[in-house]
Amino acid sequence: MPSHPSAPRRSIPALKQLPRPLYSRHESLAPGSLTEAHSHAWGQLSYASRGVLEVRTPLGGFVAPPRHAVWVPAALEHQVLNHGRTEMRSLYVRADAAALLPTACTVLQVSGLARELIERVSQLPVAYDETGAEGRLAVVLLDELARLPQAAFQLPLARDRRVLQVCAALQWQPDDRRSLGEWGQWVGASERTLARLFLQETGLGFGAWRQRLRLLLSLQALEAGDSVTAVALGHGYESPSAFIVAFRAAFGATPGEMRGRAAA
Repeated sequence: MPSHPSAPRRSIPALKQLPRPLYSRHESLAPGSLTEAHSHAWGQLSYASRGVLEVRTPLGGFVAPPRHAVWVPAALEHQVLNHGRTEMRSLYVRADAAALLPTACTVLQVSGLARELIERVSQLPVAYDETGAEGRLAVVLLDELARLPQAAFQLPLARDRRVLQVCAALQWQPDDRRSLGEWGQWVGASERTLARLFLQETGLGFGAWRQRLRLLLSLQALEAGDSVTAVALGHGYESPSAFIVAFRAAFGATPGEMRGRAAA
């Protein structure tokens, strides 16, 4: 999803290795903060106790609304962007401690226990005692992270210039209702060619990709406090009821229920 050229840049810790199996970093981020593309020799769990996070990789974008986190395996190039004011916990996991965690970038549904453990581990000293209670707490968190279910919040990206043009335009204006044929005329491709490219490059048909984009972008607006009606109409839905049905099908909860979970 697009970011403004003047978006605040986040610093990346100058670490050559992790002092312990888990290294926690807590940040209060201004809206639209962005890291430069980078990779490191350890995995990273990006979790926001407040706000919405997005992790961009060469394979696609991964969005984490409240009660979710993005897991980035070691050596994968990525950027982290937050939407709205965000309280972020970055949990770096040494490679030897991440054996049971996913080998691919994914969004995880954070349990209540994992959420409390992340908060508790974030308060540990950098060089915590691995052989004592602090070390046992870290092990319990790793075990809980390995049990977390995955969520389908990935937004596949394309490489073809024509598909990218359509994707970028919809990211800036998700309520644009042009048909695939009209988009084809705009980028200089036939409707059939553009349909084939969308499916080939993203694994989704045009309608399914646009629906997923709209729903993911709606999370940011809901988190910012916009009304369900304003969010629905601003993201291309003809009515709030149509938006609520699509939202529930994608996320397993209505917009109001998700807001309630975030507040809790």
